[in-house]
Amino acid sequence: MTRIYARLGDRFTYVGGLPTAETFALPYLTMGVTTYSSAIFNFVPKFALEFYAAVRAFDNAKVYKMLNEFVLPYIQLRNRKRGYAVSIVKAGMKVIGRDAGPVRAPLTDLTDAEIAELSALVSRVAEVEKLAA
Repeated sequence: MTRIYARLGDRFTYVGGLPTAETFALPYLTMGVTTYSSAIFNFVPKFALEFYAAVRAFDNAKVYKMLNEFVLPYIQLRNRKRGYAVSIVKAGMKVIGRDAGPVRAPLTDLTDAEIAELSALVSRVAEVEKLAA
């Protein structure tokens, strides 16, 4: 990708999906990829926008703080079971009161205990969002 960007510069457009793209945002930005698709934007949009702004500003300290406080624990939860990349986004929507319904088979929804864990993560981010506002 670096080779392609070096040749094409601003004419290069990359459109692709990665699970939890936030973990790739800084290295991709250094290769010329300026945007990414964020699944967490669906249920913690202020956090996602703040994270993106920190990435674009190369505020590495803030990016890594946000990764450690929310994104990495979110990934640990998502990685518990195959198919949770979809399930956890639907659970996040449920946590904020916008239930998107269950996942389709063969996928499974998060357990009640896992939804409680996700809810605690979302609440922590929401509290930070309220303090920053």
